[in-house]
Amino acid sequence: MTKYVFVTGGVVSGLGKGITASSLALLLKARGYKVFMQKFDPYFNVDPGTMNPIQHGEVFVTYDGCETDLDLGHYERFIDEELNYTSNITSGKIYKSVIEKERHGDYLGATVQLVPHITNEIKNKVYEAGITSKADIVITEIGGTVGDIESQAFIETLRQIQYEKGSENTCFVHTTLIPYIFGSNELKTKPTQNSVKDLQNMGIRPNFLVCRTPYATGDSIKEKLSLFCNLPKENIIDCVDTNNIYEIPLNMHRQRIDELVLKQFNLKENKANLAEWENLIHTMNNLNNEVEIALVGKYVELHDAYISVAESLRHAGFKYKTKVNINYINSESLEKDNVNLKEIFKNSRGILVPGGFGNRGIDGKIKAIKYARENNIPFLGICLGMQLAVIEFARNVCGIDDANSTEFEPTTSEPIIDLMSDQKSVINMGGTLRLGNYNCKLEKNTLAYKDYKQDNIKERHRHRYEFNNKYMDLLKEKGMVFSGINEESNLVEIIELPKHKHFIACQFHPEFKSRPTRPHPLFDSFVHEAIKK
Repeated sequence: MTKYVFVTGGVVSGLGKGITASSLALLLKARGYKVFMQKFDPYFNVDPGTMNPIQHGEVFVTYDGCETDLDLGHYERFIDEELNYTSNITSGKIYKSVIEKERHGDYLGATVQLVPHITNEIKNKVYEAGITSKADIVITEIGGTVGDIESQAFIETLRQIQYEKGSENTCFVHTTLIPYIFGSNELKTKPTQNSVKDLQNMGIRPNFLVCRTPYATGDSIKEKLSLFCNLPKENIIDCVDTNNIYEIPLNMHRQRIDELVLKQFNLKENKANLAEWENLIHTMNNLNNEVEIALVGKYVELHDAYISVAESLRHAGFKYKTKVNINYINSESLEKDNVNLKEIFKNSRGILVPGGFGNRGIDGKIKAIKYARENNIPFLGICLGMQLAVIEFARNVCGIDDANSTEFEPTTSEPIIDLMSDQKSVINMGGTLRLGNYNCKLEKNTLAYKDYKQDNIKERHRHRYEFNNKYMDLLKEKGMVFSGINEESNLVEIIELPKHKHFIACQFHPEFKSRPTRPHPLFDSFVHEAIKK
């Protein structure tokens, strides 16, 4: 029978529930168990696809085309497993499903209520994750904070699952804050006590506390928490602040959380194989070189908007024992007439232009691409970054002055980037992009083929506009190579400039498939070129 772990948060948001859940999943996988992960978000958006990245961070995309919360990126990077549509459920998705069933008559005229209809729908999503993944253990993170009115339906559902499945098949991990009070110079447990009391008032007694703390709490604090929160002292885990999130699983392992969870589940406590992760941490703590990469984006106010891109750059750096320092540049700041690009990029050994939507900051990104091309600086363009690289080349090399995208200029006379024919009738914004895995055939004797070392690849997409093939021959004549094509729909996936030191751009999002122990080939190649002397 599948076992279920539920990770909740208390006191404040942003404590690292996702990292806690990911770390536990990594440890259980290291002990030989098949683990699957899931995130419940209490907001009423059906998915994060239409949410502003500056408010919510990046939208992560699964291989099957589900637009999800950025925490799923942490999950995949930690456990190196591909997640799917069952992995990110929002209140919006739950209520939408229930309302559609009611309209369809599925409830046979019953009065539709929070309990049991909404809670049953949530339960179905939990159980579906276990069934479809065939996992030994499903770890589900509940977004928000205990006490939030938005998440009460989820907490009530967990209470019901605990009753249905029994304590030997369910485990509750509550993440909480132990604040340090300056002046009295002590850690305070009262916020945690109150948070646990709130959870208990809803019918759930946590089995573990993971305490975010500036330093180790010590026996006296743990004894107090054990007494007032009604759980064994050994089940109170310190999550000490660290600059390196990848160290957290090892810190938790030293406190035996994985062993104790398996004990509760009456599962065999196989020895954990953490050699690869330990080698990674050793490498990260002994980086002997540094390189700066410029990331030119329009959502740089919140670095989480590009978290997978940033992590992918760092993954590649680990391979070469190099610390990658990211210079976040607001593309709008490059649009001023008197901007000195040479000064802005003086320390950057590579320039990356990531994805995005809308026309704000576009001219600044095009300036950065032109600067990289003309000054032979290693360049990587992703999604919108590829489209703008094509527009820049068309304007400044091919002489097509009006080259543009119909996303920015619907009436442009030179639609280098345009909607696919089947997209032109789309009205809704959410979930209507080209999403998830698509095939890509690589041309031999190209940089892309050299990076991937294979003919056919699958990569994850999130975009609506495409390169207009009517311009392909003209751009080829001027030196652009179309090195990756989706043969099913004849869409361009990768472009490059072979006369340049390293200039490559892709329509897909390679950052979603990068792992700390296995950097994505395009990031690997880009960072390697940037650190060359």
